[in-house]
Amino acid sequence: MKNLIVDYIPFEVTPQQINESMKENNGKLIVKGVLQRADAKNQNGRVYPKEILTREAKNYSQNFIKQSRALGELDHPDSSVVNLQNVSHNVTEMHFEGDSLLGTVEILTTPSGNILRELFKNGIKLGISSRGMGSVEQVQEADGQVMKVGDDFELIAFDFVSNPSTHGAFMHPLSEGVDKSQQTQGRTCGQYCKAEDIINKIIRGE
Repeated sequence: MKNLIVDYIPFEVTPQQINESMKENNGKLIVKGVLQRADAKNQNGRVYPKEILTREAKNYSQNFIKQSRALGELDHPDSSVVNLQNVSHNVTEMHFEGDSLLGTVEILTTPSGNILRELFKNGIKLGISSRGMGSVEQVQEADGQVMKVGDDFELIAFDFVSNPSTHGAFMHPLSEGVDKSQQTQGRTCGQYCKAEDIINKIIRGE
């Protein structure tokens, strides 16, 4: 039985990369990084076999990237369908280097894309999430039990997310030299207040 499979890894974007990209691309933000890794146990205990991830990367390139419709969303989609209202970016290229699937991503000038751009520009560390449909099988390996993604896996999209279940893994802490108690006083967002403030300012048009 196929289920929605979502997995997260950190997506590193440096201030230098942001500045160079916007300068060289007429204000467009284009970022590069690791989209997924093959044959490696991730934080959810799942492993994507190299042959399956290679097959799906090829299919995704042919059917989505080459047709300029490799769209992804901002935050945690829970559907097998890409919601156009939430689209924030477009994957323009991807390739393997060893077991790492790397990609080039253009941030779009959509409402969600504008939020994503400002988060990157303000130093917020995000994660990239692969989204697909498929089954998993529990197998025993030398280092313990793992959930191996099955041959029926179908890659749907890559989304940018913050993952609260791994606190601090995808987001930078609040800036040094700032009184954190004043910034978060009376609020429940903790270290995520900075991201919340950026999003609220964009929504208000500030």
